[in-house]
This record gives sequence, structure tokens and C-alpha cells, in this order.
Amino acid sequence: MYRLPVFLIAICLAVAARSASSPDSLFEGFENPPASARPWVYWFIMDGNLSREGISADFEAMHAAGIGGVILMEVDVGIPRGPVRFLSQEWCALFRHAVEEAERLGLEITLNAGPGWTGSGGPWVRVEQSMQHLVASELEVTGPTRFEGILPLPEPRAPFFGIKGLPEEMLKAREEFYSDVAVLAVPKSGAARIADIDEKALYFRAPYTSKPGVEPFLPAPASHPTLPASEVTATSAMLDLTDHLGPEGRLAWEVPEGTWTILRFGRRTTGTNTRPAPLPGLGFESDKFDRAALEAHFDSFVGKLLQAVGPRPKDRTSGWTMLHIDSWEMSSQNWSGRFAEEFERRRGYSPLFYLPVLAGRVVESLEISERFLWDLRLTAQELVIENHALHLKELGKRHGFGLSIEPYDMNPTADLTLGGVADVPMCEFWARGFGFDSAFTCFEAVSAAHTNGRPIVAAESFTSDSPEAWRLYPAAMKNQGDWALCVGVNRIVFHRFAHQPWLDRRPGMTMGPYGVHWDRTQTWWPMVSAYHRYLARCQFMLREGAPVADILYLTPEGAPHVFRPPLSALAGDLGEWRGHRFDGCSPETLIANARVEEDHIAFPGGARYRVLVLPAFETMTPSLLRKIEELLSSGAVVIGSPPLKSPSLAGFPGCDEEVQALARRLWGDTAAPSKVTQRRVGRGRIFWGGALIASETGEEGSYKAAQIHRNLYPSYSATARVLRDIGAPADFESSGPIRFAHRATATSDIYFVANREAETVEATCTFRVSGHGAELWDPLSGSRHPLAPGRTRDGRSFMAIHFEPHQSFFVVIHKGPRAQRAAALDRVPPTGFRRVVSLEGSWEVSFDPSLGGPSAVTFANLEDWSKRPEEGIRHYSGIANYRKTFDLPDAGENGAKRLYLDLGKVHCLARARLNGRDLGVVWCPPWRLGLSGAARAQGNVLEIEVANLWPNRLIGDKRLPSEQQISWTTWNPYKPDSELLPSGLVGPVSILEGEAEKE
Repeated sequence: MYRLPVFLIAICLAVAARSASSPDSLFEGFENPPASARPWVYWFIMDGNLSREGISADFEAMHAAGIGGVILMEVDVGIPRGPVRFLSQEWCALFRHAVEEAERLGLEITLNAGPGWTGSGGPWVRVEQSMQHLVASELEVTGPTRFEGILPLPEPRAPFFGIKGLPEEMLKAREEFYSDVAVLAVPKSGAARIADIDEKALYFRAPYTSKPGVEPFLPAPASHPTLPASEVTATSAMLDLTDHLGPEGRLAWEVPEGTWTILRFGRRTTGTNTRPAPLPGLGFESDKFDRAALEAHFDSFVGKLLQAVGPRPKDRTSGWTMLHIDSWEMSSQNWSGRFAEEFERRRGYSPLFYLPVLAGRVVESLEISERFLWDLRLTAQELVIENHALHLKELGKRHGFGLSIEPYDMNPTADLTLGGVADVPMCEFWARGFGFDSAFTCFEAVSAAHTNGRPIVAAESFTSDSPEAWRLYPAAMKNQGDWALCVGVNRIVFHRFAHQPWLDRRPGMTMGPYGVHWDRTQTWWPMVSAYHRYLARCQFMLREGAPVADILYLTPEGAPHVFRPPLSALAGDLGEWRGHRFDGCSPETLIANARVEEDHIAFPGGARYRVLVLPAFETMTPSLLRKIEELLSSGAVVIGSPPLKSPSLAGFPGCDEEVQALARRLWGDTAAPSKVTQRRVGRGRIFWGGALIASETGEEGSYKAAQIHRNLYPSYSATARVLRDIGAPADFESSGPIRFAHRATATSDIYFVANREAETVEATCTFRVSGHGAELWDPLSGSRHPLAPGRTRDGRSFMAIHFEPHQSFFVVIHKGPRAQRAAALDRVPPTGFRRVVSLEGSWEVSFDPSLGGPSAVTFANLEDWSKRPEEGIRHYSGIANYRKTFDLPDAGENGAKRLYLDLGKVHCLARARLNGRDLGVVWCPPWRLGLSGAARAQGNVLEIEVANLWPNRLIGDKRLPSEQQISWTTWNPYKPDSELLPSGLVGPVSILEGEAEKE
């Protein structure tokens, strides 16, 4: 059997991350980060287009470029179908080859839980084990009379994405599958109906990221309008006719006096299918409430591939190591074969006489009906978590697999609850300006990781849905990537790397308009390892120790729920931390994991918070309120108002009485005070009232009217005042536009600081720590040097730092005395530069003839390729080599001088060599490289390789007949007259001498 104890490895990683206590061992990992810290890619196979040689070439290119692993999916996004049928014997053999190649090269493979990019299903899923809804038909009869007849068959409901394109056999199965659940007779009532019943009853859940008008949560108020008795149905007035139902839906019933509505309830498939799966992988999504349904799917998909791969040693940490649930996108279900039984077991009452609520009818009262719906959604959440997500994790664990989850979009559960199951919680962010704003998912994944002790937070990164994605390259992505790192992401997973089945086509296979083109066929791929190494250094550091944050926002109970902090807690266009970092926490995680240590709310893995902020919900279950009382008694600080009732019908009305008694015990007078008030409870304190009462005003989101933001928490400034009052000033402040992240080990505080502007910034940064030997570590170069000591006051350190455009550093402040060896640190970098030589005039430039360029040409001066008269240069896409010879008369003093090569303006990456010595790659500002003693007085030979982007060639080829075209790709969105992109080395190129700071 194919085994690898990945779950044990994850635990060991977490322990190791917290045990690298020595500053020297920390720097060793920073300077040469381990393979586990490397960025990953989504590796998409396009509908049967795969080959053995292409797999090897892909993985070898990834390994050489510093990629650590892949998330593997096969999809159908409109690319012409290839010859290898999904999950055929040939496909399975190629999958085994991929696993073996990954093992050989030290790469990891995470396999999606099913075909396509969502869900866990396929053609092997029988319709009776698919996702299901409770549906109903109605028939009105008047008594007294005897009724004998066939009741109308409840119709199936279309899934959110519809049924267009489904094969006939699936459509037939969808129409034919039906199973009766109950028949009820209810007295005819008025027209009152429950608002938004389709969403409240989980008939659908639209994607919050992209669908306008989708609420982040469903309110659970303490009071509801009172309806006239004629508008509601009492449970005592209903009749259960289920035993009267015969074959084929025939009902025989002696109808009592009055007008009655016969409701026939049954379960049908939701019709939700794998998407966008290749045709051989197209099928129903498995029932998310049913363990047996998941097991059948697991055996048919993962089990088949386990057989193909065969046994391997347990101690391997490469190859196939994980399973994955991508963004939910399967919407919701509200029924299954044993749902009624599970509901009664969990909630303590039968759902039978509340079933009319699912048809929109009001039973007993609006409040009772809404409480039942709350219980229905909670039961659905528990079944999804226990019987699907956790069970998939358990099944994978038997074979040594870990599990990563993207717990959002159409998710019928609370996002943080589903994310808390994952070994590696995941999020996604779209390339800025190239698609949707999904930044909220990053705060969710980071929160789930921190409160559940998970060391790795992965992000589907730079996703796009734009023809202009060909324009993206490392420098254009650095600012947003640094934002993600500061939020807490520590595994960038580029979306996407398309499998290239060919060795001779460029740029070759794509995913159509989807994703950044992070492929081995990219023009700049031979240079991209420098960017990946930067990310690996950052990601290594951002897994060390434990996160430092002050605010813990508790999310409301119930489902579904999207965690959104108050908008005031974030600054800047991308959403930057203010001085106090925060996380969100689900009620389930708080109850299971939270404890109080030294007046901090602490979690496994080391995350600790100064205050717990309650959501502005009027309802709360007794079990959650008891946990809050426990934390308060132990010394926690809590901000929030008292609940008034329970949201549930379970234990009603006693549950309300218990909530009210607990609230009085904790808050005393439960009427909200007009000013901020604090109250002692045990060793802890509650702050509430005044400015700490959250505004009820909804705040609209940012993209195409999507992402409604309902404010649940006090303003950031009000919470920050409480933190100040309890002795917790801002963790970080800056005089400039600097973002930050903070982690702490046993021996050091680690701050990641990054300039969010495309301009040079001189910033005074304030850190809420004081220590010895502050150092500045540069993840671009891997160097470190002492930071000039600034002043300290009240346990805070003030330091002046110079930032180039979008530049980033780690500030490492050691705890306690540390004898620093001067030899262990690099020299302080220059504070200014003096031009020694301007490399003006002519350059010899050579292009690749196979890409349409001239083999050699002389440029009288440096200039943009797109402005040249030659077609072969103007439309060139690839790498060109610049060569120039120059003298440096005072190079003999090189040992005492700090000389640099400054390239000026570069489009888009460059590698330089001086006298045969590799100076390295530059991919972002500052476009400078140290000469490291490579220069001489005369005859210096400078070579600079420069890579531009693909669009110029794609545009040029649109002007040519197909037989003359140089590029070949499945996605060329350009026109013959599209604007060309600036390309090449524009300069000016200079040799600079650094003006050293006094040391």
C-alpha cells in the first residue's frame, strides 16, 4: 500500500519551526532555505493533453527553478481534447510516472479530490449517492371526503451552474431518481412566506467572491415580527400521512372537514456535477452528508491511483503527499438518506412537522421557523465537516496523505470551520486588476491556521481571468506578493503552470484566459529562480516561531459564514494591517482550543491574543457563552455586548433562560451603556457600550457590487483604545507606507517590513519590542547587517530604514544579550551612490534566430526593442544578450571600494556577467548588482541577458500566415495592431560606487 506519514511530517514541521531558537540556525535557514519553503504551482492538465516526456520536462524545469511542489488537476476549459483519456490505463501509468519523477527530483504532488477543480465526484458516483435536496409538491383538497389518487411528483431543482452540457445518461438519472420522505397535510393558511427561503434552507449558496448580493452570513436576531394566527401553521394542526402513501405515490385518505394542503416531500439529486471536468471525469458530486458516499468515491478515484502507483517507503517526503479540496463551488444540499435521523440525534427533536418550513411556510411563528432553519443549517454543517471533510482527511491519513482545503465560495458551512479541518488551510488572491477581489479568503486561511496550530498557510496566487495575463512577470507581482506574505501566507502556489505535452512548442499549452502563465515555456523562465529564492527565504522566516497578533474576532455561530473584519481594521488599497494584527476564530475552535495563558487567549501552536471581540449578534448558544465565562474567569479580556437568546430550537425555551442567566452573571445590567464600560469577571474583564457597539450599517464591498460587508465588530480605533488601556500599544508603526508581519521565536522577534509604494521611502519604524543586536536581513540577496541602533522607550524600539520602491526586509531583534561577531554580519549597505562610469554608446546585441531575432546587431545606444525598425526585434519575445567592453581605471582599488552595476530601466528580467563571473539575476528594483571584486582596470567584458514578455511575438504572429508564425499557443488574445510592450535593456547602465555609512 502507498504510504507516507505526511500528517506526522506536518506536526514535525510545526515543532521544528518553533525550535529553531538559535539566531545562527535561523540565518542558515534564511540564507539557504529548505525545499519545504519553496513556492508551489497549480499544475493543470488540459483535457487529455499529456505526455511522458512533457511530464519529465515540466518537473525538471520546476526543480531547476526552485519550485517545491504542485497541486495537480485535470480540467476542461475549452482546449481541444487530447489523446489520453482521463483515468484510463495510459493515464494512470502517466500519473505513476509523474509521482516517480517527483520523487526523483524532490517535488511534492497534491492531488485534487476529484476531476476538475471542485469537489469530489465523477461518473462512478451513483445518483443515489449524489448531493440531494428535499423537494415538495402541493395538492389542495377539501373535506370531508375520501381522497384516492396519485400525488404530484416533486420536481428536481436545477443546480446553481445549471445542467447545460450534461450527457444524456446524467440527465436521465437526474429525472428518474426520487425517494419519498414524508407526506403531511396542513390546514390551508394565509400567504405569509419566509423571506430568502432558498438560501436559508440551503437550496443554493452562490459564490460570495463574484456574485453580487450574496450575504456573508444569515442573521439570527432575538426577535421577529409577530404574524396573525391565520398566516401560520401550528404543528398540532398537521397530520402525518406518510403511512398512507402507497406505490407510485398513490394516497388513500379520509379527509377531515376543511381545506387542506397535502405536501409530498421527497429527496432528489441537486444535479451538481464535477466541473470543469474532462468528459471521462464528468459525473455527479458525491453526497457530502454520507460517509459511505465519500468512501465509494475515494475508492473509485484515489484508490485506483493508489493501485497504479504501488507501494513506496514510508519515509519519503516527496512524490504524492497530499489530497486537496479546492474552492467549494458545489453549492449546498439540505437532505440525504439519513438526514432526518441525524437531525433528531443532534438537535434533540424531530424535523418532521417543520418540513413545511423548507417550502417557505411559517410553522408556529417566524421565530420558531427561523430557529428550525438555523438548526437545519447547523446540522448540515456538522455533517459536511464530519462525514466529508474530516472523513476525507481520515481516509487520506491511512495512506499517509495530508489535506489542504480552500474553504470558501458557495460553502454551506462557516468558512473558518471548514478551513480548520485542513492540515494546510488555503486561500486565493487574484492578480491585481486581473479578476475578482478575494483577499478576504487570505484572512480566513491565516486565521484558521493560527487558531488550529497549522504552520503552513498556502495561497492560490495571482489567479486571473484576463487576456492581459501575458503581461505579468515577477517585478509586476512583487508588491501584491509581499502583501500576501504580510497577511500571513507562507506558501505561494502560482495559478498556474500548464502541463506542456510538447517539447518544441512555445509558449505552447495554456489554460485559456485563466491564471498567470507560470510555465517552463515562459521567456523569462531561465531567470525566475531568483524570484523563487526570494519567496523561499520569506516563507521560511514566516513559518518560524509563532504569529504575533492582538485581536481575536469571534465569528457568530451558525452557517454559512464568511469572516470579514471591520473595514476600519485595514488600510491601503490591498488591505494592510494597522498597528494591531488580528485573526478570526470560529466558535467551534474557540470552545475546543482556546485557553488563557498569562492573561492572553492562547491556542495550540503558539498564537496568543490580548482581547477577544464578540460579534454583534443578539443570539448565542449556552455552550459558547459558558466557554466565554471560562475564559473570563481565567483572565481574558473580552469586548462585546451580552446575547439575549439562543438562536436554536434545541432545548427551547430553557436554552433562552440559560443564556439570559449567564448574561446577567457576566455583564450584570444587560442594557447597553452609553459610554464604554468595563466589568470584572473572575480574573478577566469585559468592555462594552459606547464606541464599542458595532454599527449596524452595512458597508459595501469592492468588486462589481459583490461581497456585501455587514459590520459585526466595533471600529478598529475603539478596540485599539481598549488595547492601549490594558498596556498593549500598537505592535508596529511607521512614518511611511510600510506593511508588516511579526513572528516570535524563543530568542528573536522577526518583523517582515515592506514598502507598498513604487517610490523610495525613508521611514522611521516603531517596533513593540526591545532587545539586543537588531539586524536587517535582505531576502533578495540573503545578506544581513546590523541596524543602526535607534532610541527605545517603554519597551518600544525606533529605527530608521531606507526602502527602495517595493523593497522588503526582515528586521530581526534578538531577545537578551548576544555577543555579535563582526565577521558573521555583512557590511552596512551604502546610504548613497556615486556614478563612476556611464556605459554609454554602442552595444553588441544578439537575439535567438529560432525566435525570429537577428543573430547579431549593433545598437548605437540602448533603446526599447519595440521602437526598433527591424521586425525581428520589434516583435521579438525571448532572451537577448548584450555585450560591451569598458575600462575602469581605478579598479585596482576595488578591494577597498564597493562597486555596483546599475542597469537603469529593464524590461523585464536580467542576468549579468562581468569578465565571466556571474553577478546574478535582477528581477525588481533596485536594478543593481554588486561587482564583488570582478572588475579590472582595462578590458572589462560585460554581458547582460535580458528577457521580455510574450505579447510582442504573439502580436507579430497575428500579422503572419500560419506557416510563417514563430510562436504556437492555445491562447493568443491579441490583434495585429495591438500595442507592443516596452522590451529590453533601456538603461542607463552605470558603474556606481557605494558611499558607506559610518560604521
